[in-house]
Amino acid sequence: MNLHGFDWQPLLLSLKLATCTTLILLVLGLPLAYGLAFSRSRLKPLWEALISMPLVLPPSVLGFYLLLILSPRQGLGAWLANTLNVNLAFSFTGIVIGSVIFSLPFMVQSLQAGLQSIPAAYSEVAYTLGQSRLQTLFRVLLPNMKASLLTGIVLSFAHTIGEFGVVLMIGGSIPGVTKVASIAIYEDVEALQYGHAHLYSVILLLLSFVVLLAVYMGKRFFEEAADV
Repeated sequence: MNLHGFDWQPLLLSLKLATCTTLILLVLGLPLAYGLAFSRSRLKPLWEALISMPLVLPPSVLGFYLLLILSPRQGLGAWLANTLNVNLAFSFTGIVIGSVIFSLPFMVQSLQAGLQSIPAAYSEVAYTLGQSRLQTLFRVLLPNMKASLLTGIVLSFAHTIGEFGVVLMIGGSIPGVTKVASIAIYEDVEALQYGHAHLYSVILLLLSFVVLLAVYMGKRFFEEAADV
């Protein structure tokens, strides 16, 4: 395996993208999951379907429409470019936005399942003791759904690490800006640089295994702690 000239930057950029995306998803996903978990609205299935769309929608389709939205030539992208001098297409911020939308179901569904698994009596007792909804969420609900929280964080991170289609459509392949590891693998294969492609792939393979192992070990740990 010839590693001469191997570029570590795409791997570091992938880790940066996954970290930023996961943190944003945690902030956005928690209120969305809370709303879905306890909503009695007839529109709940509609919102669940919209949030889950990235699971079944081809990444190229999602990436194409996001590129049109973020393009500085029309719509929101044009307004941002002309008003705030901000261009999101083919930028790191742009691929973060795309990754957040693409990985949103993994965070929301994990947190929603965790919230729905907690007996309603827990919340009712907290309200009886004078706790607000926000206090109940952070002091009662979240401590009792650590496994679901871990699953959402880890799966969102892992899904972003391996993303290709959406990132390529929105960000292209700009070294140091949008060229992540999955794109580097594709380009190395095209250039017959199989040694580099192997190394990128092995690192991502090991990282994916570690991530999944962390999920299952974390679930087992929290389940055993709950039984004690």
